[in-house]
Amino acid sequence: MDASPGMIAEARRVHPAMSFAVLDTPPTPAWPDESVDTVLLFAVLTCIPGDDAQTRPIGELRRVLKPGGLLYLSDLLLQDDQHNRDRCAGFAEHHDTYGVFRTDDGAVCRHHSRDRLSSLLAGFDSRGTRYITVPTMNGHESVAIQILARKPTPHHHAPTH
Repeated sequence: MDASPGMIAEARRVHPAMSFAVLDTPPTPAWPDESVDTVLLFAVLTCIPGDDAQTRPIGELRRVLKPGGLLYLSDLLLQDDQHNRDRCAGFAEHHDTYGVFRTDDGAVCRHHSRDRLSSLLAGFDSRGTRYITVPTMNGHESVAIQILARKPTPHHHAPTH
């Protein structure tokens, strides 16, 4: 599933044997509890700037993911260079969240602290984390985080820290 009809059309073209659907607006109550094996969030949270707007879909994904199911999240971290500090500081007062910024083409985006992503994934068992350098749409380099997590099975609960 993806919110972009264009991305779904491309996925269907590249993988005609697989099933794809446009996800209009999460949450999706039509999906049964514990009915999905794996969830992939690739730069999704970057496109959702608000705290509550992020928490709701993560809760919905937690609901539909089967016990033992995998969640893979890849997203951009807060960058520590002066350009990014300046643009995030300018938007923090308007969005009540540091890390939100507006791109040159007008999109409102968000980069995340490691702590923010950890709190969003509370209740999942971390299976691994890695950091990579990726090119952004405007040609800069940014550090991204990739997290693999598992929804606990009923007999195994995530450790509390």
